[in-house]
Amino acid sequence: MTKAPALGKDLVGLEHLSAEQIRLILETAEAFKEVSERPIKKVPALRGKTIVNLFFEASTRTRTSFEFAEKRLSADTVNVASSGSSVSKGETLVDTARNLEAMRIDMVVIRHPSSGSAEFLGNRIRSNVINAGDGKHEHPTQGLLDLLTLRDKFGKLEGLKVAICGDVTHSRVARSNIWGLRKLGAQVAVCGPASLVPRDIAALGVEVIPHIDDAIRWADALNVLRLQLERMTSGFIPSLREYNRVFGVTRERLERAQKDLVVMHPGPMNRGVEIDSDVADGPFSVILPQVTNGVAVRMAVLYLLAGGGPDWQHQGGGE
Repeated sequence: MTKAPALGKDLVGLEHLSAEQIRLILETAEAFKEVSERPIKKVPALRGKTIVNLFFEASTRTRTSFEFAEKRLSADTVNVASSGSSVSKGETLVDTARNLEAMRIDMVVIRHPSSGSAEFLGNRIRSNVINAGDGKHEHPTQGLLDLLTLRDKFGKLEGLKVAICGDVTHSRVARSNIWGLRKLGAQVAVCGPASLVPRDIAALGVEVIPHIDDAIRWADALNVLRLQLERMTSGFIPSLREYNRVFGVTRERLERAQKDLVVMHPGPMNRGVEIDSDVADGPFSVILPQVTNGVAVRMAVLYLLAGGGPDWQHQGGGE
């Protein structure tokens, strides 16, 4: 592994990372995959580091994946949820983080419903900050694991056609995917109801495909997004049943296209709405490899932000 540019203090999104920095993360993640296949799934790369997972929104995959990544790097971890913290008593985000920092932590992984919260926090504390999803802004580690999964499947990203389908308006995953894919030379399109596709999305260099069957014919890979009903304040769609009829990714639609196609989903899935079970569990799907790759990507990000270099593989095995 050759020396490559550092990531900086924080990872708040992919928009401001260079293609070279993104490749560095992917290459480091590729090397870390092997750790999770060991009988003892641990290396001492971050021994002595303390990492706080500060989650102000519900999460299963992302929080658990970060915790696995931290423990496999031998870091000490603390999980803080808003419902069980002083935030529920009115304490501000910055005061919470500064109090944690006074206990001599090294990193904060934050998920928050407000866009820009990760960058806001990173500018006010000394510890490294990793964005685990902020409002409708970005979800950089999800974007990175999606890139790694596509690269594993196709061998490259340059020239690949990826259609992001569904609720683009409310999706931070869509934005991280768009930034990352385009920086590495992929073509990106979005597909969904007009009410769920931002009017200015083409300014990001993506094509808008109105019909799901056209998107399937165009794409090498579909990244299917769930309807984020919890973020919708008015009627964006007539009904879930109608959404599935018009935009649902079904086995019938995929087979009608008569082509090899990769189907992804960041989870959680609304089965029978944006994606049918026989697609999610079928031969087109790489949804579970995405989850596996998520641990390796988060190990890579944690390690690189901590100043790690290419020599971790020469360190001792487990504890």
